Amino acid sequence: MNVILISSLLGVAAVVLQAAASKESLRVSVSVWPPGSNIYLGECVLLQCTVESNSSFVWSYRWFRHKPRLAPTPDPRHLVSGDSYSITAVTREDAGSYQCQAERRGSNTTSVVLLSHLAMLSVSELPPPSLTLTPSTRQLFRGERFTVQCPTSQTNSSGWMLRLFSPGRRVRKRILYTDMCSPLGGAVGADTSDTCVFTAGTGSSGLYWCEGAEGRSNAVNITVSYGTIILRTPAFPVFEGDKVVLYCQYWTGNHSKASFFKNGVEMVTLTSSSSDRVIKMTLENVTQEDEGLYKCASQDRKVESPESWLSVRPGRGNLTSDGTAASMSDSWKWIIVSCGIVLMFLVPLTVFLVRHYRYQTFRMRSCCPVSKEDLPAVELPATKQDVTEVQWDLSWMEMSNLLDKHLYPGT
Repeated sequence: MNVILISSLLGVAAVVLQAAASKESLRVSVSVWPPGSNIYLGECVLLQCTVESNSSFVWSYRWFRHKPRLAPTPDPRHLVSGDSYSITAVTREDAGSYQCQAERRGSNTTSVVLLSHLAMLSVSELPPPSLTLTPSTRQLFRGERFTVQCPTSQTNSSGWMLRLFSPGRRVRKRILYTDMCSPLGGAVGADTSDTCVFTAGTGSSGLYWCEGAEGRSNAVNITVSYGTIILRTPAFPVFEGDKVVLYCQYWTGNHSKASFFKNGVEMVTLTSSSSDRVIKMTLENVTQEDEGLYKCASQDRKVESPESWLSVRPGRGNLTSDGTAASMSDSWKWIIVSCGIVLMFLVPLTVFLVRHYRYQTFRMRSCCPVSKEDLPAVELPATKQDVTEVQWDLSWMEMSNLLDKHLYPGT
């Protein structure tokens, strides 16, 4: 009996030690794509949670923003999909710390819970070198051709590297000034040696950006659809006051109607007069209120496009040549507003002080007796009816004294 008990205890101890050892050997980390803690306004950023393990266990993931053990702040730009956390169109509010938790449940009640380190993100106010995407849309049909061009180099550096990150795949890169873009699945453009031409396919979805000696460009996320309908929205942020056209496009068939939705709420149903299976919705003079997740659907609602975020930034007139807020212009606006506020109070105050001064002067002259030497030589009125004929160039007090002396000689 004792032998059996000792064996059971040893078995339990071995299981505990094995679980502890396995937990010690496991590590969970958060990687940021594009790499680095500095992210830019309006771009797309992807965070990936990775468990460093040689085993094939199935893990479940949770994400925390700013503080651990709290659910991420609900935001339609923040999308969580298993081990991936993506931010569409970065804003200043996205700065902060992010953390993921990986959990593995065994066949029994025991489980392993791992918490990653904090991934700190800071939002840069300066615009990065700009990547060019043609056509400018986040959604593409399979088989479509599109081009990606890195920024023009401002130094004598050796050029830019175009990089692509697809969740679940390794990062791939290629120096564009060489002959081919084949590591990314594309080819150098016929007219420009720094442009890669791609045919949208399985390996084309993901995050694109450029790297070079000057830093990196902004990043854009491209989704290749194998469905029957997509919504083409601008791939990069637009500015307040711009005219924006959203294109709802069908893959095949004879479709001339589509319904447009914003943040899940139907906006309008439009009809196309053309036969190219494209229905357009135009937004005139966009504002910050037009930001949101858009999608389109067929008239019978049986098929709908993936959602796509439309990002709207402050008007171009509010930005300087480097893309930052025009602080000098804002300073002048504050000066003008401040002066208006000061004048609004200063003018009534000045009028009040002047009237108050005149009133005080009047009271002083009323309280102090006026000597005869101070009175001008004026002929007194002979009758009571002549009172109104007193000259009005006299002060009110002088006229009052004259009236008293005439009406009441004994005073």
